[in-house]
Amino acid sequence: MNIIDKISLIAEKDDLNKRIDVFLASELDYTRSYLKKLILEGLVIVNGSIIKPNYKLKENDVVNVTIPEAEKIDIIPENIPLDIIYEDNDIIVVNKPKGMVVHPAPGNYSGTLVNALLYHCKNLSGINGELRPGIVHRLDKDTSGVMVVAKNDKAHINLSNQIKERTILKKYIAIVEGVIKDDEGKIEAPIGRHPIDRKKMAITNDGRYALTLYKVLERYKNNSFIEATIKTGRTHQIRVHMAYIGHPIVGDEVYGFKKQKFNLLGQALHSRLLGLIHPAKNIYMEFEAPIPYYFEKLINILKNK
Repeated sequence: MNIIDKISLIAEKDDLNKRIDVFLASELDYTRSYLKKLILEGLVIVNGSIIKPNYKLKENDVVNVTIPEAEKIDIIPENIPLDIIYEDNDIIVVNKPKGMVVHPAPGNYSGTLVNALLYHCKNLSGINGELRPGIVHRLDKDTSGVMVVAKNDKAHINLSNQIKERTILKKYIAIVEGVIKDDEGKIEAPIGRHPIDRKKMAITNDGRYALTLYKVLERYKNNSFIEATIKTGRTHQIRVHMAYIGHPIVGDEVYGFKKQKFNLLGQALHSRLLGLIHPAKNIYMEFEAPIPYYFEKLINILKNK
């Protein structure tokens, strides 16, 4: 059997007693029926053992999923410019541009951050499989900003543990619809796959715990400029949470208004700051990505309205 990808996940406290197929469907971009097929074929391993689709998770269960190849993969290193914030033998920190996909996926094997990294770096960690070398965490295609990538497996494990323990600091900035009255607040609502549209996320009762803190930096006539700090790293977390409280992100065509006033080609969301313990040096480091031009342009438009 040829393998397309290997994915490793760790069950958290709020995943306790969830069926394995439900858990995987909430985490991965595959249907529940396809994931059940993988389980029955012995391609889902929990703590080193083959399990059944009705297996119920325990906290800290290590779940390894093998995705068999559906088509031949050839991830080619590409000479795509990288905005490198910091680099050493263990990590590389980049400022990902808006519009760039982080890693290859079926039907999209070129032009990604991984293609660029493979050209720039001789070695990247292999823990997350062939399609996601070095990728410890992701940013959405149209979210710009700071990201850390692991150059070796030891660094990858260390950074993954920091993410799991929620000790990594992640601060974003966003322009949202409407004027938020409170200067700051928190959104605590579980996020899972949308029950109908599997490409979307939603607030669901059986979703995973998610916490977003926000504060208003500036108010405009019909919009607010905010800073959001995420304490958990759920897919589309800030986008889903801000939409949930009635203030979706400007430009977000998935969770935001159907009619967008500004031609942004994606949400006005930027990963501004990332703070972590260096996996080898064992010192705290912070990395910042400057506000991109498209973001500053939008702020100037709103200020002059």
